[in-house]
Amino acid sequence: MFRILVLIGFTYLFMHLHASGNISKYINMKYSYISEAAIYIFIFFTLICIYFYIKKDNEHDHNHCGPDCGHNHDNEDNTWWKRSFTFLVLILPAATGLFLPTATLDSNIVAKKGLFFSAYKEGDAYSQRQFLQPDTTSYYGKDDYSELMDKGVKKLQKQETITLGEQNLLNDLETIYNYPGQFIDKQVTITGFSYKEKEMSQNQIFLLRFGIIHCIADSGVYGMLLDLPKDVQTKNDEWLQVSGKLETIYYQPFKKTIPVLKVTSWKKVAQPEDPYAYRSY
Repeated sequence: MFRILVLIGFTYLFMHLHASGNISKYINMKYSYISEAAIYIFIFFTLICIYFYIKKDNEHDHNHCGPDCGHNHDNEDNTWWKRSFTFLVLILPAATGLFLPTATLDSNIVAKKGLFFSAYKEGDAYSQRQFLQPDTTSYYGKDDYSELMDKGVKKLQKQETITLGEQNLLNDLETIYNYPGQFIDKQVTITGFSYKEKEMSQNQIFLLRFGIIHCIADSGVYGMLLDLPKDVQTKNDEWLQVSGKLETIYYQPFKKTIPVLKVTSWKKVAQPEDPYAYRSY
């Protein structure tokens, strides 16, 4: 019976995530077919378990011989707590997924972890934490990655205005960070939430967006440094859509040259229904 309840719990959890749309906060929707297939697998195994449970129960009633039949029931009595513990361990992920609210990553995560990660330390080839600059070099061979970036450069150079939207943010942002000199003075439009660190000058903020490459485990916060007009005041977690000319700057806290957007127009916008960006392939 424990197995049936666990399987029902996980089946309902996956169905609930897809029905509510919250599945997009855990995985890149390009791979949603995997979790959809899991629903049918769970249903299949649930039906099998129900069949064998009913069959076993019927056989038990037919063959039951009473308390003095010679069977040792003490061992069954002693293992009930083990089964209960196993059941709780297995059902806990399904229960938390169903009854705890799905949180959306925001600037509080950035503030707690800090925006300066070891990924910007020269020679650190083992850092997996990503911020500002998407990096998918580990998913491609050297030649394949170079070819991918070349295609990205050619595509963006043809555009008079580069719009970094949900569908292309991670792809195009990676190209811009790898070849910032190719896009100097290009008009760029980007949407995200604002984040400001203490050491930043008054007119500088980061405009960020959490992005998912495959799943939430490899998520990072990506975006661009903004150079705002002096009269613009922002707070953390305000969603903005900004446009401006792309330049580069040597950013001392990172000890690295990075793109900076000289903002010429901006407006506050509502947080998108799906605030995450996803890597497309």
